Amino acid sequence: MIRAALVGLGKMGISHQAIITAHPDVELVAVCDAAKYMLDVMAKYIGIRTYSDYRTMIDAEDLDCVFIATPSRFHGEMARYALERNLHVFCEKPLCLDVDEGSMLAEMAAERGLVNQVGYHYRFVGAFREARRLLQLNTIGRVHHVLSEAYGPVVIRPKGSTWRHNKKEGGGCLYDYACHAIDLMHYLIGTPHRVAGTVLNNIFSRDVEDEVYSTFYFADGITGQLAANWSDPSYRKMSMRIMLWGTKGRLNVDRQECQIFLNEPSDGDPDLGAGWTVKNTVEMADPVWFYLRGEEYSTQIDHFIQCIKSGNRETESTFASALLTDRVVQMMLADAHRLDGSKGVVRQSERRTKLVS
Repeated sequence: MIRAALVGLGKMGISHQAIITAHPDVELVAVCDAAKYMLDVMAKYIGIRTYSDYRTMIDAEDLDCVFIATPSRFHGEMARYALERNLHVFCEKPLCLDVDEGSMLAEMAAERGLVNQVGYHYRFVGAFREARRLLQLNTIGRVHHVLSEAYGPVVIRPKGSTWRHNKKEGGGCLYDYACHAIDLMHYLIGTPHRVAGTVLNNIFSRDVEDEVYSTFYFADGITGQLAANWSDPSYRKMSMRIMLWGTKGRLNVDRQECQIFLNEPSDGDPDLGAGWTVKNTVEMADPVWFYLRGEEYSTQIDHFIQCIKSGNRETESTFASALLTDRVVQMMLADAHRLDGSKGVVRQSERRTKLVS
């Protein structure tokens, strides 16, 4: 049995706790949170050991791995503490708010041969996995443009701040929504080397942006556009969609479907004729032992656990991979460098910046 501990009992932390507890190969031996109420509930109804300090927990328990599901600004220090004690680490996205800190973590995990993974769960959705397979088979030919979008109703009226609405805590639409859209671009076609025309706009929030728009430039002349808005009440929950245009056709992909349009029948797949073919994600999803919010949440945790068991250090979403997304975020922040003096919200700039490898 793999012995695990969990830091953070917010929305994602509680989800992870349920999934980890149900995993047949894992024993969740301890949890940590700053809220005494949550710890009391865990101790009373689940019978698990609880801690208010992650360092004390890591030092006291005999662990194989740690799951981190705290506000973003704590990710770096917590992941480093666990890696220094040779523990495998699963960390919620984004990896870090500082790319230098993220780079250090990626290097440390690699040097110590530890399994490391960041919670970009859309990589485990069947439809997005199928899209990647089709792209690797050159099904739609040479990709020349991509559009990645994320919308949802997180902030639909002025209200009091939480950690997500605090720039220093790591909130805002850029880190909460747009990073998923950026990561999917990286997963499917690669990382942009340049960004331009970035807009970080506030609608209801005071300290952070509520919508994000930017143009990306990739290798081989591929262009891309990103749009994210967490203040859109026309969506019941977060909606993630990516569209890719190629010389042979087009792909439209979201949580539910993979839609393929081909100019001519596919040479490599007889099931793909000219025109539209629609594949439902149910046909492409892997079965899971425990379903909560979507099979991808269980699948990503199982992937992490299986990598620990097999000794595979290259997870589907490593620290090094997540660092590339963090670098693109930093490019966008630099591109949109002009500040609104009254609210401190980043505005559009024509200045273009290049990604430093």
